[in-house]
Amino acid sequence: MNRTALAVATGLSYDRMIKYLDWMIEKGFVSLDSDGQVNLTPDGAEAYDGIVRWILEHVGNLKLSRLRQ
Repeated sequence: MNRTALAVATGLSYDRMIKYLDWMIEKGFVSLDSDGQVNLTPDGAEAYDGIVRWILEHVGNLKLSRLRQ
């Protein structure tokens, strides 16, 4: 997904989404490919899985995407 589509999908303003995206790139959670597509890195996928596990354990079942296989 490109940055504009990601901003629309998240409901964030483009400027705000870019700030979050820059932070996630800096932390190594996502990367941009040569076409401008946003990609989850292995570290990002691990962080996502950990967050989902924590939510399921401490908050309960919410309608979240399941852990990646």
